Amino acid sequence: MRENNISKGKYITIDEALSLIKSGDVIVTGLGAAEARDILSNLHRIAYRVKDVTVTTCLPQVPAEYFMNPKYKDSFRMDGWFYTGPMRKAQKNGNVSLIPNHLHLTAFKRQFHKKTNIYMGTATPPDKHGYLSLSLSNIYEKRILKEADLVILEINKNYPRTLGDVEIHISDVDYLVETDYPVPVLPDSEPNEKDLLIGKFIADRINDGDCIQLGIGGIPNAVAASLMGKKDLGLHTEMFTTGIMNLIKAGVITGKKKNFNYGKHVAGFALGTRELYDFLDDNPSIMMMDGYWTNDPYVIAQNDNQVSINTSLEVDLTGQCASESIGPMQFSATGGQADTAVGSQMSKNGRSFIALYSTAMVENKETGEREEISKIVPFLKQGAAVSLSRNDVDMVVTEYGVAELRGTTIAERVERLISIAHPKFREELLKQAKEFGIIY
Repeated sequence: MRENNISKGKYITIDEALSLIKSGDVIVTGLGAAEARDILSNLHRIAYRVKDVTVTTCLPQVPAEYFMNPKYKDSFRMDGWFYTGPMRKAQKNGNVSLIPNHLHLTAFKRQFHKKTNIYMGTATPPDKHGYLSLSLSNIYEKRILKEADLVILEINKNYPRTLGDVEIHISDVDYLVETDYPVPVLPDSEPNEKDLLIGKFIADRINDGDCIQLGIGGIPNAVAASLMGKKDLGLHTEMFTTGIMNLIKAGVITGKKKNFNYGKHVAGFALGTRELYDFLDDNPSIMMMDGYWTNDPYVIAQNDNQVSINTSLEVDLTGQCASESIGPMQFSATGGQADTAVGSQMSKNGRSFIALYSTAMVENKETGEREEISKIVPFLKQGAAVSLSRNDVDMVVTEYGVAELRGTTIAERVERLISIAHPKFREELLKQAKEFGIIY
């Protein structure tokens, strides 16, 4: 890996990389599998000599000591654009906080607020021309990298060389750290019965030649599986998943009907199986583009027949979607939900779906027993964040059907959303809607 003369003198060790970090630094690392795993896993080792170091992350995969262990909270804090399981657990330590965002504006707004001292992420080894690929994410990475005072990249031959707008020249990198860990994978979650019902409801409303965006989780995976009979779908998405790869391999997604980026599969980042990464490697049909562009609603809208498919945690009877928090407890983030929902509806013949199960099992704090509750509710939980406003919601889907809300009144929304709630909650929801004055 080191034989390329153009990279001579740039390679340093993990310890040397850590020595470059000082108190008060603002560090940004890559999204998901693009984070600088080896450096961040060792960051806690310099806690004795630094204070108030901020690490900004998005969808982190590694439960690193520097933010998971509360004893390091005076030395490090994590600011996140999108939470994962480790962040949800660590937020109680008081050193983890969300940056509310629309995903396409993450880099732009963060740079307005805080100067990045160090960018650290992952990349493929430099080619003979001195170019590296940022590989699995360009939501904000290239944009932040250009503005950072110092750029450190973990070079890993196991990462796929993706194409699009992810190439950078080694002259734009200060230091390289040679690594050899396997790429983090996101196993395929097997769709359950509810997922498959929801997937079919959505697939029935997707036409041959539509251009799709799929989110993350069991429901989008079920949608992908339900689309296997479609023809010549296009792709303009934020996240490139294993389910999307399967549709391309099956000849379902071809891009042949796209009026924008004809024949190309457009995405901002990828996370999935090893098979997915092998598929992405040197694949000229895939454009891994800057998230500022990919997720811009006005760019999305240039695709005719654009369809967005995302999920939510809770929807109220007026259509407000709480997709990222359970009450005040942060669970994930808005991410690209509003970007893609709005952009899709601006598209010619475009549509947007928000999917969720009709119920959830939660612990009753008084009895300690688990009980079933409706996820379609008169009011969102106190403190819940509204990820998609009722002004921007289009279609809401549960295992009981599809509520088409575009252009409807509050009274019509109440009726339609109750019709896709679990049957055992419908009478009570109607009663509450009247008692609370949502309808009369």
